[in-house]
Order: sequence, then C-alpha cells, then structure tokens
Amino acid sequence: MADHVHMLLSVPPKYGVSQVVGYIKGKSAIHLARTSAERKRNFVGQHFWAKGCFVSTVGRDEEAIRAYIRNREKEDARLKQLALWR
Repeated sequence: MADHVHMLLSVPPKYGVSQVVGYIKGKSAIHLARTSAERKRNFVGQHFWAKGCFVSTVGRDEEAIRAYIRNREKEDARLKQLALWR
C-alpha cells in the first residue's frame, strides 16, 4: 500500500511483539534510506515510519486474514472508483 504495510507474522514466544515490530521497522528504514535516498550512513533524528502499529492475534481465522491482506489493494482501488461517483 502507498501509506502502510500489512504483514502476517509468526512471532516465537521468546520475543516480544513490540521488539519484533521495532526491529522490522528499524532495519527496513535503514535499507530504504540507503537504497532510495542513496544514503551511505544512518542519520540520527530522522524518522521514516510512523510511531506505533496495530497488532492482533490470528487464531482460527488465519486464512481469512491472509485473503484480506492479499486482496486489500484491489479492494482499495474498487472503493476509490466508487468514491468518484459521489
């Protein structure tokens, strides 16, 4: 998505969810800064990702959540088309 990311992760019990999310956000921000912004070193005080995240457990509905993530971009495009007629 243009302004956010959907992910379905399995986090082992020995790691905290916030620890895993922080790691992913940190490493991806560094990677994107180096590849997109062509920066060769990290810059302290700059932010790429917004603070916070939404986390939920999957339980029995894992396949429904996988389908939601898989089809989200198509659904957003469909809703934008419908909004043109308002």
